[in-house]
Amino acid sequence: MQKIVYRSDHKPSLSQAISLYSNCSLGARRPITDGKRFQAMLDNANLMITAWDDQQLIGIARCLTDFVYITYLADLAVDERYQHQGIGKQLIREVQKHTASNCKITLLAAPQAVDYYPHLGFQAHPSAWTLNELLQ
Repeated sequence: MQKIVYRSDHKPSLSQAISLYSNCSLGARRPITDGKRFQAMLDNANLMITAWDDQQLIGIARCLTDFVYITYLADLAVDERYQHQGIGKQLIREVQKHTASNCKITLLAAPQAVDYYPHLGFQAHPSAWTLNELLQ
């Protein structure tokens, strides 16, 4: 049986992150072919929890947070070969360990993951908004 290790002190390399995102549905919606932009996404996350099977990156929770009120879970990715083992749920638990006990976690669910989050206790919010264009 494998021993998954969760870390907050080690950001993956660009190639490790691209490999992970390529092996899950999230890769289709992230700029993994634009190395400079994708590296900036990794560098600018101020809370990142990673899951490792030996030296292989198998999961990531990439967050932006103030650590006391709100954490935006920008990416929750688990390699398809490791899904359905509780790794995503543990990544969220690890995010909670690194923020205040009453810090809210907010996310925008990928279409394939809409049914995943309610069973963890997430509640849908009817008035979330996204701006995808520059304001004129």
